[in-house]
Amino acid sequence: MTATNYDFVNAPDRRHTDSVKWDVKDGELPMWIADMDFKTAPEIIKAMQKKIALGAFGYEWPQTDYFNAVADWYEKEHGFRPENEWMIFTTGVVPAISSIVRRVSHIGDNVLVQEPVYNIFFNSIENNGRHVLSSDLILDGQTYQINWQDLEEKLALPLTTLMIFCNPHNPVGKVWTKAEVQKMAELCAKHHVVLLSDEIHGDIVRNDQGYTSAFSVNGAAQENVISLVSPSKTFNVAALHAATAIVPGENLRNMVNRGLNSDEVAEPNLLAIPATIAAYEHGHEWLHALIEQLEENFAYAERFIKDNLPQVKVITGDATYLMWLDVEQVTDDSQKLADFIRKETGLIISAGSVYRGNGHDFLRINLACPMTMVKDGMERLKKGIEYFK
Repeated sequence: MTATNYDFVNAPDRRHTDSVKWDVKDGELPMWIADMDFKTAPEIIKAMQKKIALGAFGYEWPQTDYFNAVADWYEKEHGFRPENEWMIFTTGVVPAISSIVRRVSHIGDNVLVQEPVYNIFFNSIENNGRHVLSSDLILDGQTYQINWQDLEEKLALPLTTLMIFCNPHNPVGKVWTKAEVQKMAELCAKHHVVLLSDEIHGDIVRNDQGYTSAFSVNGAAQENVISLVSPSKTFNVAALHAATAIVPGENLRNMVNRGLNSDEVAEPNLLAIPATIAAYEHGHEWLHALIEQLEENFAYAERFIKDNLPQVKVITGDATYLMWLDVEQVTDDSQKLADFIRKETGLIISAGSVYRGNGHDFLRINLACPMTMVKDGMERLKKGIEYFK
């Protein structure tokens, strides 16, 4: 199947289907949660249908073909092939993060993050009795940068034992360079801090930027990193509950493996294995077609905002399908603004305040949808911001 045969125009109607995103009132347009409105790649659907046609769903365990598929994907798409022995199946990136927090750190320890950052990190840290310690990213006017001095000072603190690295970064869309990922890994190793790299958005990178996985770093620092990858964001299969922990260091891998199995988040459901294999072995063309559509969507949204909302500034990198909007000239209470926009226009977007840091000055909007929805969302955004007082 060629890329031109994929449908990024017609969105499945997911109202009344148990969809979290589409559990909305009539007339509302949800553009918040990181869930695409494109139909899943047909190659994945075909593999699922074949599995269901078998008609028997007993206990399962990933075999060599699963780990080969993951390795093949990262070699072809990202230029570095992980060893099969480095990999452990897990039911999701977030369950794995929570399990690793419990296994690698201790109650009362610092877990370092870089705010503003994916809000569920805070749940995994705080719900397990650990302390969130942030080395905030610095906004230099257009992009975010790492405060390396502050980062190292906080890594050096005796109670800092784990760092959760959002790679690429959600919500700001930052693609970290190879040099930045290497430096991050080396600093963590220097200060005996495990680097846990959430790479769930690693495939969704626009403008030919590419991303660098933590498991591909050079030298001794590689023994100290954990990468978490999944097809869930790439192919919009979040309900599949399938992910892979990639841990090059044997001692650290044994710790992670014990934690995932103790927490019972290391066994696949009936579709996890065939769907993941199909995604990673046959999803390349679909992904590339998706990226083309996302580039069109972002270009349209950026032009629209520039032409119609001069008080709003697009601060977004080349990763994820989530646009990060600076609304500081409108309000310093993004939750109030997001609530107002929903009430007045029906557009549902994320208040940046949930990501902490300087997120109170930002909104996050999901552009992974057909262009008709993007245009509708932009008009509603314009109306909401113009009416806001």
